[in-house]
Amino acid sequence: MTDLRKARGAVFDMDGTILDSMGMWQDIDRRYLARFGKEAPADLQRRIEGFSVPETARYFKETFGIPDSTEKIIADWNEMAREEYLYVLQLKPGAEAYLRSLHGRGVLLGIATTNYRDLTEACLLRLGILDLFDAVVTSAEIEKGKPDPEIFLKAAQVMGLSPGDCVVFEDLPAGLLAGKRAGMKTVAVYDPAAAAVDARKRAMADAYAASWEEWMKETAEDLPE
Repeated sequence: MTDLRKARGAVFDMDGTILDSMGMWQDIDRRYLARFGKEAPADLQRRIEGFSVPETARYFKETFGIPDSTEKIIADWNEMAREEYLYVLQLKPGAEAYLRSLHGRGVLLGIATTNYRDLTEACLLRLGILDLFDAVVTSAEIEKGKPDPEIFLKAAQVMGLSPGDCVVFEDLPAGLLAGKRAGMKTVAVYDPAAAAVDARKRAMADAYAASWEEWMKETAEDLPE
């Protein structure tokens, strides 16, 4: 079990970790490729795992022969996702309570997501938790996506902490690897959309959260006073 009493900062991936949204992105990928008469491969999510938005757009263009520019691809994805982030998507059960418990104990909180900044901030604001975060790092602030550690190192820098003082919460192997490469402790978070790689996540991470409710019960005594 990761000793959270030693952590001064906690950095959270957003989609699939605190936000119940990964199924939506899989659906968007399928619908987008169908526009061009293409079928999404069964392992598409594994292939693009951890990519930043520009990296994913380049992958789609090169792999599936999309004629549009990467800028147009990104704009189309943004439009397809906007309604969901602005009005529909919800936090995973127990996620808000855990974030508030850490915040109330003085732990600095960060978001490190390869999603768009406007969608990230708008969604977190609607859900009433944007003000809990001391750092929000998105694809707009990085050059390389996960498993490169850049996004987590940037989050620690914004929070004014050393990487060794931070714990990363992630739902995908690429994110966990990025956290480890950043020199941070890692917690694998279960997500149904990533069930196929759950065993790999457990083996990689320092600790495992089957759900936010279970994690809070298991770590209640480990939280900073």
